Amino acid sequence: MAKAAGVSPTTVSQAFNGRRTVSRQTLERVHDVAERIGYRPNAVARGLRESRMNVIALVLRPLDTLESFLPEGVDFFMRFAGSAALSAMEHGYSLMLVSDPTKPGAPVSSLAADVCIVTDPFENDPVLTLLKNQHIPALTVGVDPARPGVVPSIDSNTRAETFEVLDHLESAGGTTVGLALGTDRNAWNLTAKRAYVEWCGARGREPIIYENPETRGEAAGERIAAEAFDRVDRVERRPDAIYCLTGRHASGLVAAARSRGIRVPEDLLVAAGSDALQNRTGRPTVTAMDLRPEETARRAVELAVQLFEGSDAELPTSAPGGILRVRESTSRDPVRSASRRRGPSSD
Repeated sequence: MAKAAGVSPTTVSQAFNGRRTVSRQTLERVHDVAERIGYRPNAVARGLRESRMNVIALVLRPLDTLESFLPEGVDFFMRFAGSAALSAMEHGYSLMLVSDPTKPGAPVSSLAADVCIVTDPFENDPVLTLLKNQHIPALTVGVDPARPGVVPSIDSNTRAETFEVLDHLESAGGTTVGLALGTDRNAWNLTAKRAYVEWCGARGREPIIYENPETRGEAAGERIAAEAFDRVDRVERRPDAIYCLTGRHASGLVAAARSRGIRVPEDLLVAAGSDALQNRTGRPTVTAMDLRPEETARRAVELAVQLFEGSDAELPTSAPGGILRVRESTSRDPVRSASRRRGPSSD
C-alpha cells in the first residue's frame, strides 16, 4: 500500500488514523490508492492474525447475490459448509462463515482467519483482491474467470458435467436442447455456456440460451417458459429439452410448462446442473447433477490447512466429479430411475 501510494508505511498509518501531520494532498492520494487496490486497514484483524488462530474462513460467494443466506430448497451450501466445519475440526481448526468482507460494515473478524476458502468467485472478484492485499492465504473452489491463477484453486468439472447432462438429454429423446443459465459472472455459468455452445456446434445446431438471475429462484421458470414457448416468432426453435444450471430454475420451469399443458417428460425433458430439495420432492422429480459438495469441502479444507502450514499442497487440482441423478423429468420410458457416476470410481 505504501509503495503504491509513494509514501512511507508510517504516513499510510497516519492517513487512516486521522493524524493532522499528513497534508490534505497526501491524505487524498493515500485514500484514492487504497480505494483503487482494495486496501482496508484493520488494526483489530491485523492484531489477531499476528498469533495463530487455527481458524478457516469460508466465503460462499453465490450467497452474496441472493436475497437470503438461506435460499429455500437449496441445500448445496449447507452441505458444503457443514462438511467443511467438521473437516476443519478433524484438522484442529474452526470454521468461520463470512459474507463479502469488502462490503462496508463487514465485521472485523472476517479478516482475522489464518486462511480463507472462497467458492465460485466472480470475474475480477474484489474479495480475492482484498485477501491478496491483506496477505491472507486463500484458495478458491472454482476459479476467478478473469484471473484463473490469482490464488490457488480447486477447479470444477463443469465442462465435463455439462456434456454429460446434454448427452443424457439427447439420449432420452431431446432433439432441440436449450440451456437456462444464471447471470452471476462466475466460472460455473461461463464454462457451462461455452461447453453448451461447443456441444451444439459439434451437432450443427443453433444454441438456444435463456439467462435469468439466480435470485429469482423458481420464479425464473415462468420467464424461461414464456421465452421458450409463448413467443410466436420462435415456434421453429421451441425446445423439447432444457438444461437449467440452477436447480430452483429447473423446478420452476417444470411447473410453468405444466401450467401451459406441456407434459414433463413426454413433451419436454428437464434437467438441472445442481440438485435442490424441490428437484427430489416435486412431481415429477427432476433429473439433476449432484455436485457432491461434502467431498469438495473436505478436499478444500485439507488443502487450505496445507497451504497455511506450508506443506506441499497439490494445487491446482480438480473437485470430485458429480453424479447425475436420473429422475422422472427425463425418463420417458417406464424404467426405474438410476444414478450414474463418472470416472474411475464408477464401480
